[in-house]
Formats: sequence, C-alpha cells, structure tokens
Amino acid sequence: MVPRFRNWPPGPAKPHVEGFAGYKVGMTHAFLVDYRKRSTTAGQEVAVPVTVLEAPALKVAGVRLYGRGRDGRSVVAEAWTDEPDPHLARRFPIPEKLDHREARARLEKASGEDVHLLVHTQPQLLTGVPSKTPEIFEVRVSGQDLSERKTFALGLLGKEITVNDFAKEGDMVDVVAVTRGKGFQGHTKRFGVKLQPRKNSKHRRMIGTLGPHNPSYVTYRIPQAGQMGFHRRTEYNKRILKVVRDPKAEPLKMEGGFLHYGEIRSPYLIFHGSIPGPAKRLIRLRMPMRFAGSLPEKVDLRYFSTQSKQGA
Repeated sequence: MVPRFRNWPPGPAKPHVEGFAGYKVGMTHAFLVDYRKRSTTAGQEVAVPVTVLEAPALKVAGVRLYGRGRDGRSVVAEAWTDEPDPHLARRFPIPEKLDHREARARLEKASGEDVHLLVHTQPQLLTGVPSKTPEIFEVRVSGQDLSERKTFALGLLGKEITVNDFAKEGDMVDVVAVTRGKGFQGHTKRFGVKLQPRKNSKHRRMIGTLGPHNPSYVTYRIPQAGQMGFHRRTEYNKRILKVVRDPKAEPLKMEGGFLHYGEIRSPYLIFHGSIPGPAKRLIRLRMPMRFAGSLPEKVDLRYFSTQSKQGA
C-alpha cells in the first residue's frame, strides 16, 4: 500500500533527490523553544506533540526518463540495475534476460523532460514491520540541466540513498499517507451531525432531510453513512525536529516500547505534530510545495518523553 504524489516541486537547481519514505513508529511529546515567530509563545518553552518515523535506506532499482508527446506524458526510456535486491522478487518477477548496457545507452541518448528514480524500501531491516516485501515507488530528481540529472540518477543505480541525501534537521517536508481505516460508519460519527430530538419517531442518529425537491437528486453535500478513513491524505509543511543516523549512539527506548511497533533499530526522524495513519504504515515524504518562509536552522529540543504509553 503505497500512497503517491500527484505533483513534485521544482526543487534546487542542482540534481537532488526530492523524496523519501519511512514507517510510522508512534507519537509522544517533547519540550522545545517555540521557533514560530508569529506564535503567542514565541521564544518560550512549550510542550508539543511529536511523531517518530523509522527511515532505513532506500535502494535504487531503476531510472526512468519521461517525455511529453501527443498523448501526454509517458516513459521514453528506463534502465534497471544489473544486480537487483533478491527481496524485490517478492514484489514482482525479476526479468532475467535484460540488456542493461543497451538500456542505459538508450536512456543517455534519449531526450525528455523529467527524470525519476525507481526506489524500494528494505523492510527486512526493521523489527516493527511484519511484512518483508519491499514497496516500490518513484522519486523525482530535481535540476535544470537534463544531462546532469540523468548522470546523477544513473550514478545512483543499484546503490542506497539515505535520509541525509533527502533532508536535514530543521527542514520542512510534505507528508502523504493512508489514514487509519474505520470501516462503514453512520451519519453522526462520519460527519458529526446533530442528533435528532428524543421524541423522533424514526431515528436519532440520522439526518433530517436528503435535500430540497430541486434538483431532484441527492447531492454529494448531504452527509450520509459510508466509508470512513483509509483515504490518502497529504499534509503540507511538517518540520523535521531531529534526524538520528545511528540509533545505537542515540537510542530511543520507550518504557515498554512503542505501542504496536517495538524497538527502533534503523535511522529515525522526529517530526513536529501528527502524521496520518497507524503504526507500521508506510509514510512518503516530499520536498515542500507551498513553503516560502524562513526558519532557524537549529531547533532547541530540550526534553523528549520516553514514558510508557500503555493505558494512555
């Protein structure tokens, strides 16, 4: 289950990886000096909710070049690594007879407008995620010169990219994830409509009308029962408070472990605020689309709670 981004930001002028991914671990709280200039508590120590993401390195399995023709955007050329990860066979059958040199040469000569990396996760490095099947998705390579972008992408073919290649502490990123599913729910829980009066002869947890006589159909604005949750949602401008590259040097051990997850054994990120989805779910990250402000590079993080969340 991989949520996808519909658009990518222009990114820096030099070739740079514009996306990454991690697995949601859980939430806790921290004390920090409020860095938001327009906040009423600016410069003061405040308690904020934080989310932890475990983000092991991604492997680059292929490179794609996109072009725009008569029928819109399409793949012009692509090249795959000649030594794919064996775990990738869990996701799809790996072709054995591929001329990698010819594909690479075709991609170098072809003309297009966009370069993407085909990357996949390494869930076998985690203990909190039961599935060992890699998730594969595309990540855009930024830049102004197409030849530099292709050279940069082909140089990463078959290698690993870490969170350091994507962002650093203090950066803003966009997050896309699939929310926690709640199944088929009624009017009141799904939309928070008011309960009917006690003496209503039919139902209390139901709307009073399906709309006017005209137009003579039920519009989408009418709150009705249906699927709640398990939707793809994008949240903009989430700040990375801390990046820990070596969990052995800076272990994050909650009392009793993170609920429904366990211990962290790979590099992890700490975000300000909440992130959609339950624990163990794949969370995709992207360079910000809508951020135009300026923030201090360093966050004064003074306390990080490791108290048990059992029964919280």
